[in-house]
Amino acid sequence: MVKLSVIVPFFNVQTYAPDTLRSLRANIREDFEFILVDDCSTDGTADVLRRAQDEIPGAVVHRHERNGGLATARNTGLDAARGQYIAFLDGDDWVAPGHFAEVLARTEALGCDFVRTDHVQVEGSNRTVHRVPHGRRDTVTDPRTAILPADRTTSVDYAYAWAGLYHRRLLDQGLLHFTDGLRTAEDRPWIWRLHRRAESFAVLSTLGIFYRRGVASSLTQIGDVRQLDFIRSFDQVVGETAEDPEADALLPKAVRTYCAIIFHHLNSIARFEPAVARMLKARSSQALGRMPQPVLDEVLDSMDVERATVLRRLRRRPVAAKEVATA
Repeated sequence: MVKLSVIVPFFNVQTYAPDTLRSLRANIREDFEFILVDDCSTDGTADVLRRAQDEIPGAVVHRHERNGGLATARNTGLDAARGQYIAFLDGDDWVAPGHFAEVLARTEALGCDFVRTDHVQVEGSNRTVHRVPHGRRDTVTDPRTAILPADRTTSVDYAYAWAGLYHRRLLDQGLLHFTDGLRTAEDRPWIWRLHRRAESFAVLSTLGIFYRRGVASSLTQIGDVRQLDFIRSFDQVVGETAEDPEADALLPKAVRTYCAIIFHHLNSIARFEPAVARMLKARSSQALGRMPQPVLDEVLDSMDVERATVLRRLRRRPVAAKEVATA
């Protein structure tokens, strides 16, 4: 029986993939499998993965004939996973020796649907610890209670899929797949769904995941049209939350987070290509118009003056059809 399936998508990360794979070798166990998904890499990543399949027990490579993005690659791994538990890792990150075994043992002892873990952010030679924004540790609780309050950072804002472990029953219930084709912010509808619909979770104080920032090929570093998928992502969050039995309580959080992300992108608009910057403004204006307007009014009234002013101005902005056309 496979106890744990670790799903690792790769796309054009030949420089970093060897570190990732070395960390998997330091986590080998007879009942672990490592599902390596090559999302149609065009550099030497495919060769690195072919060698890894021969050298790492439990490793199997799935290759996409067409690039589908991180969400689609993770879904490929989920469809192939046989484990009782599921974990994720990105192809340019790594984990400490024995990390998966430790988190698995602690999760089994708690008996909950999923756990969230802290991580170390790596940028060059700098290391920064990032904690799950949830005070109670090693305690099983209802994940729905970790969504609010609306005006504070909570566990639902800590959207990293790789910072946790997930029981297979969540996969069987249809809660672990990602929205196919999302190029960025793919974790947001996913983590909201888990917190709204799973029955139990816990937070573990572990620092075994190393998240590499500043990678040139990462979408967080690229200002092209793929970045605008955050709008599709948060439209989904708001739409699904609006159908929740507790929508009145939860929608202010979803809308406030959406507004904060729009402002974040507007505040760094210089990194976008000019045509994409115009599309960002136009599509964000349309997004504000799609939000539940009474909730949006309440959210804007509660935000600081700078953000509220920018968003109100954007809300009133007229949008030309050519501005929202696909670049």
